[in-house]
Amino acid sequence: MTMEQRIARINELYHKSQKEGLTAKEKEEQARLRREYIESVRGNLRAQLDNINIEQPDGTIVNLGEKYGKKR
Repeated sequence: MTMEQRIARINELYHKSQKEGLTAKEKEEQARLRREYIESVRGNLRAQLDNINIEQPDGTIVNLGEKYGKKR
């Protein structure tokens, strides 16, 4: 399932919950999809932050991924 399909399904389940309610199985699916989506967003953010270089006042360049990324 692609990310777009997951988002569409999350939205579909949300709208259904507002109109008529969800079954227990649908609630579990909704929770799982939301969890997967959040994990994906966090992973993408970590990858971006790990690739940021900061130039220090003395001219050296520090990669945030090398400095802080290993602490996960």
